[in-house]
Amino acid sequence: METVTDYRQRKTLWIVLLLNVAISAAFFASGAVGDSSALMANGLDNASDSLVYAISLFALSRTSKWKRIAANVSGGLLLIFAIGILLDALRRYYVGSEPLGPLMTVMALVAALVNGACIWLLARLEAPDVNVRAANTFSLNDFISNGGILVAGGLVWWLGSSWPDLLVGVAVAGLAAWGGISILRDAHNEHHKAVHGGDQNE
Repeated sequence: METVTDYRQRKTLWIVLLLNVAISAAFFASGAVGDSSALMANGLDNASDSLVYAISLFALSRTSKWKRIAANVSGGLLLIFAIGILLDALRRYYVGSEPLGPLMTVMALVAALVNGACIWLLARLEAPDVNVRAANTFSLNDFISNGGILVAGGLVWWLGSSWPDLLVGVAVAGLAAWGGISILRDAHNEHHKAVHGGDQNE
């Protein structure tokens, strides 16, 4: 039977999931139009976030073991995402790109509002499990990335150069890798506590 805590977490994760699907689509569209590595990186970031939130929803009312498995999948996906962003930034470096600074700036502000709302919603939850903590890590990473896009968009606009866009794309990849490692470490610590604490929900 689902507890009140599980119900609130499920409701919040659904809201955050739908917000991330919407902002991901907007990032992909604006990244394609604006030829921006940073916008495409954040589109892929939010798309991977959406997948992870879906995994978290699947694991929410299941045993602790399932929750740790879901968190490990989340962390692994974030690391894969980081590699994908680095490869895209390298491609754009060699092929060349002409990002649109004004479009980057507008998208960064819109996405910051969305991710700020996600952080606020997740912070209101009591006794968050390992997957909700992972979701919070994703949203915080996204919010920080939005700040990077805002700065990069201003520099691209001012300097007429693509290097700030590429730099932010690489920085987003680094932030994603750090978040993935943090989630995997959290899941490992939960496993350690379960093994030594005799968790009955294995």
